[in-house]
Amino acid sequence: MVEIKRHESESALAALRRFTKRLQQAGVLVEARKNQFRARPLSAYKRRKSAIFRLKRHKEFERLKKLGKLPERKGRPK
Repeated sequence: MVEIKRHESESALAALRRFTKRLQQAGVLVEARKNQFRARPLSAYKRRKSAIFRLKRHKEFERLKKLGKLPERKGRPK
């Protein structure tokens, strides 16, 4: 935590400017911005559930591909 003590003859604006400078030097703002949109790691249960879903979807895709029942692709051809 960054703290400053206001000097007797110091204006509030000067104290604020000094405080802001200390914040920048300490790197507090950089850390706060870095963690602003940080996503929490998924639990093992959710990762496992997601992997099972992906495998099921892939198997279903392969099954439809073999049967020739895939819908026409819209967009750019590969």
